[in-house]
Amino acid sequence: MKALMISKDSLLHAELAAQGSARMPAVQLVASRNGLRDAVERQLPESPELVILDASDIADDEGEMVDRLCKQYPGASFMLLTRDPQQDLLIRAMRAGMREVLQLPLVHRAFHEAMDRIEVAAGLSPVREGKVLAFISCKGGSGATFLSTNFGYALAALADRKVLLIDLHGQFGDATLYVSDQKPAMTLSDICAQISRMDGAFLDSCLVHVASNFGVLAAADDPNRTVDMKPEHMDLILRIARQHYDFVVLDVGRQIDAISLRALDQADTIYPVLQLALPDIRDGRRLLDIFRSLGYPSERTRLIVNRYEKGGKLRLMDLEQALGADVVHTVPNDYLSATDSVNQGIPLLQLSRSSAVARSLAELVELVAARRVPESKGLFDRIFGRNDGG
Repeated sequence: MKALMISKDSLLHAELAAQGSARMPAVQLVASRNGLRDAVERQLPESPELVILDASDIADDEGEMVDRLCKQYPGASFMLLTRDPQQDLLIRAMRAGMREVLQLPLVHRAFHEAMDRIEVAAGLSPVREGKVLAFISCKGGSGATFLSTNFGYALAALADRKVLLIDLHGQFGDATLYVSDQKPAMTLSDICAQISRMDGAFLDSCLVHVASNFGVLAAADDPNRTVDMKPEHMDLILRIARQHYDFVVLDVGRQIDAISLRALDQADTIYPVLQLALPDIRDGRRLLDIFRSLGYPSERTRLIVNRYEKGGKLRLMDLEQALGADVVHTVPNDYLSATDSVNQGIPLLQLSRSSAVARSLAELVELVAARRVPESKGLFDRIFGRNDGG
């Protein structure tokens, strides 16, 4: 969408340019004017699709120019930005046809929500957004990083989808080591330090590419750099990631902080990972209580039991009753295969495709991707050589 920006504030112009470029399709600031009078007197030869007017510095005698501006571009959508709402100006703007009024300083989420409404009103087709899936440990050592990284690879390899994994561990994040021997050139904290550059191409350039359709964004490797990371950065990163990837997998770790909480807020599905043991069940109950207190609907939370062995004293039924939640999937205990995969930094599906864990990952991919990719039904049977008759 081509936009005209009317403002004397160069910093606001740069901020809107960055936020606009993060959208899909992008909002392109193709022209700018230094104030309302300048915009009216220097009309563009070709009408923009969007006019963004910063009304912070409009003089009292310039109000009537709002009407003239709207008449100059009758086919455009208008967005009014203001620091101190002036009732007369707002009434005039609304009468002239401006329907989106945002308060400054700019709230990025409000800007994108306004743009969503403008695009719907303009009849633009909505962009299909990727799904965000969050894996979080109920207890240390539950295997959430192993599952999230290997599931991400399996989702890309088996369902032929473009997948991004983001390591959200506050420090000591090592998700890349589970599936690659490459050293990350950029990390999550590096992206946050250069958030104004954020777009699909920049995000892709920061990843460790495990496969052509599977990349990993490494966690911040320096605890001192995490101070530059802000929750609103996560909003922008996930917005762009959704637009460029079919699935965004989050390795949340166990510690919930402002960054991971903002990511969890946007997750379509949260997978708490735990083992069938009393300490895990106790910590799992605490985690689910936190989710309930945050207002997360129960259907967004789906338990995964890792290293599951049948015949133990604790049953899945006991766990479900204790936590008040259903187990959506179990991953069998296959210590040797999992350890070999981690030690070599090679995805388990690639290293030991016939192992029990590899089959379990394939079943989880089928479960997650079934609705989104219905034609993939039966793909795993063919890959793993299953026989309906046997």
